[in-house]
Amino acid sequence: MSTKKRILFIAQEMSPYLELTEYANMVNKMAIKSNESGLEVRVIMPRFGIINERRHRLHEVVRLSGINIVIEGDDYPLIIKVASLPNARLQVYFLDNEDYFKRKTLFTDENEQFYDDNAARAVFFCKGALETVKKFGWPPDIIHCSGWMTSLIPLYLKTAYKKEPVFAHSKVVYSMEPNSFKEKLGAGFVKKATISTQIKEKDLELYKEGTNSALNRGAGKYADAVVLAGEKTEKKVVDELKAEKGKIILPYKKDNEDLADYLQLYNQLLGK
Repeated sequence: MSTKKRILFIAQEMSPYLELTEYANMVNKMAIKSNESGLEVRVIMPRFGIINERRHRLHEVVRLSGINIVIEGDDYPLIIKVASLPNARLQVYFLDNEDYFKRKTLFTDENEQFYDDNAARAVFFCKGALETVKKFGWPPDIIHCSGWMTSLIPLYLKTAYKKEPVFAHSKVVYSMEPNSFKEKLGAGFVKKATISTQIKEKDLELYKEGTNSALNRGAGKYADAVVLAGEKTEKKVVDELKAEKGKIILPYKKDNEDLADYLQLYNQLLGK
């Protein structure tokens, strides 16, 4: 039985599959570096419609099929696909759904209007990622989330999934990127995000505005550690986190190619 420590990256973007910002390349490097340093690594990301399945050799994982994600009483089938990360011996799992991810644009339509179901898409992805890990039966020691679409995961791990054995020892890291949208996720966001009776209204207080800032604020509160992933990360949110006792914050460093700070953070969380 493997004694390696396990790290799961749950990412909105990652090179070479989807590159929205420079951080996509950083996620790629973190996964490879962690793998090379002796950690057992897996990655989960959305299977957006603009990701080329043929080029990246994605194929469906039949043994993981059969999961349905319930959002406000409606069932949405979760399709799981996998690819091997080029030049690395690790697996990247893609979460797909006909309703939420087949479209050929990401978060806005052809007229650059913010999709009115972006809240549901985020909830589907966050819940789907955690349900996928349960299906794996693969307990991660560290879960490193990046991108606003992952922002509910730190909350879910501390509430709805708190008693799940697979997450019993998981520490969660959130990479806080600069705000990328100005819209709001809509009035129904909190209701959609309440996926369990174990989540109370007060738990979602920081998230309720549905802005990019609110999502970062909420994720930052529930994460065990926060990585500042850009020069223009919102100062007010960062200052609030710095005021929290015991919160581990990794400052942004433009020249962070060797990723030593990240590995040191992981070791700190692993108690090494």
